[in-house]
Amino acid sequence: MPPPEPMPGYGQLLRRGYGSLAAAVRGCGNCGWELSRRTWAENAHLGWGEVLLCGLCALAWTALRRAAARSLFRPFGEWCNLQPKDAAKMPESAWKLLFYTLSWSYGIYLLFFTNYPFFYDPPSVFYDWKKGMDVPTDIAIAYLLQCSFYGHSIYATAYMDTWRKDSVVMLLHHVVTLTLIAFSYAFRYHNVGILVLFLHDVNDVQLEFTKLNVYFKHRGGVYHRLNDIISNIGCLTFCVSWFWFRLYWFPLKVLYATCYSSLQSVPNIPFYFFFNALLLVLTLMNIYWFLYIVLFVAKVLMGQMQEVNDVREYDVEDSKKTTMAKKKEAGLQLPSALKEGTHLKNGLVKDKRL
Repeated sequence: MPPPEPMPGYGQLLRRGYGSLAAAVRGCGNCGWELSRRTWAENAHLGWGEVLLCGLCALAWTALRRAAARSLFRPFGEWCNLQPKDAAKMPESAWKLLFYTLSWSYGIYLLFFTNYPFFYDPPSVFYDWKKGMDVPTDIAIAYLLQCSFYGHSIYATAYMDTWRKDSVVMLLHHVVTLTLIAFSYAFRYHNVGILVLFLHDVNDVQLEFTKLNVYFKHRGGVYHRLNDIISNIGCLTFCVSWFWFRLYWFPLKVLYATCYSSLQSVPNIPFYFFFNALLLVLTLMNIYWFLYIVLFVAKVLMGQMQEVNDVREYDVEDSKKTTMAKKKEAGLQLPSALKEGTHLKNGLVKDKRL
């Protein structure tokens, strides 16, 4: 095994990544549907039993979340006497914090407490790659948990979570992530998959932890300064870690390995364009969400926001006033639910219940 390579810079990533992609395009004279079908048949190893197990686990995640919200999170929110709008959103953040804390902790175990060198030597994810190679049990467990959870998350984003300005992008993110997990398992690119999951889960832990402190800083009709301080610190660390993990480490460790190092270790590696295209889409979505972070920081610096808040969420009062004004001008009757000030979700007026 060659010695670990030093981590490249952005310039080296662009030069070598673009050069490898361009060379692969020039060398792919017979690319098309027929080649893709043949490559899938020769290299993909994904049984129907594994697909069924993943589907059953996704259903189990959904049932577990409903049970946890009903029996644990909502009663706890009522016991803490949270404000109604915060109590309605608290179970979602508590559930996500619980899962991502467990998944990221398991990722730490795999990358730093085993013999896998993937974090310190990302090109090693493709060393000794063979089609149909055995997936280590500890990595297979991580894949089953993550794949089934993102299957559940597609349903949850559409029907269980609060609808936000970026929910459509979130749905696309879950579809892209689920596709990457399933296909990387089928083609035995599980080593790089573990690295991708580790670099993304940490931000979800920080985001949900910060949001929970925002919800809990006004409870029982009393302002709690400690939760406010923790939410401010969490917001700062979230902003920094988002850039560091998703816009620095992710492209320089993962994209460099998949675009350039993969072809050095495995010439004509299967589905090279497909996987790199999905990873580039994931990068673009990370940049898209980073713009929300920049917007938030700009509002704080300009004094337009006095406290930590999720800028992706709709302002119900503003939405209600704007909609009422438009309806009044058009001479139309407003739905009773909108007059009562209920929340907007999925483009429809729906009652938000605890």
